[in-house]
Amino acid sequence: MQLEQYIDYTNLKPDATRADIEELCKIAKERGYANVCVNGAYVALCKQLLRGSGVGVACVVGFPLGASTTEVKAFEAAKAVEDGADEIDMVMAVGALKGGDFDYVAKDIAAVKHACGVTLKVIIEECLLTDEQIAEAAKICVRSGADIVKTSTGFSKAGATLHAIEIIKANCGDLGIKAAGGIRDADTARAFIEAGATRIGASAKL
Repeated sequence: MQLEQYIDYTNLKPDATRADIEELCKIAKERGYANVCVNGAYVALCKQLLRGSGVGVACVVGFPLGASTTEVKAFEAAKAVEDGADEIDMVMAVGALKGGDFDYVAKDIAAVKHACGVTLKVIIEECLLTDEQIAEAAKICVRSGADIVKTSTGFSKAGATLHAIEIIKANCGDLGIKAAGGIRDADTARAFIEAGATRIGASAKL
């Protein structure tokens, strides 16, 4: 598979304009990326711009903190799918995981999966977790119906690391792995793929 087919081309900036999103979609079509990844307000626009191109639309939910209630995350995910999202990238309840409330984290993920019914990526925000917590997060994703474990939002204190990919890979069973945050060139992206990533999130043109 060529590198472009791994890429979720991303613009989640709070000041992203319609023109910025139109440019995102234009480049994604030209390069043949897997998806664009956007905030919910731009899902319908992206779906319209990308129709017939083969490029999908991914939408973030509970972004970037993961601290919304389960009901709000589920509604947000369902609305995104109604507007045309093909995939959902939800932020895990990071504080609940760090506090040891694994049942809450699992139910939060399962509820969003039930609400959206499409490919669900769970952002675990690895830079805020210990190695043991990264492993536990991956295991929870497996039993909660997630499809892909995603490393990072790109909005916290650090992004993806190869070390975290190794831990996730050892604990996520058959789930996919998305590396995101700080991946700015093709060589770095390929290194993450070689380590086990099945999807790359990037705002840079790779």
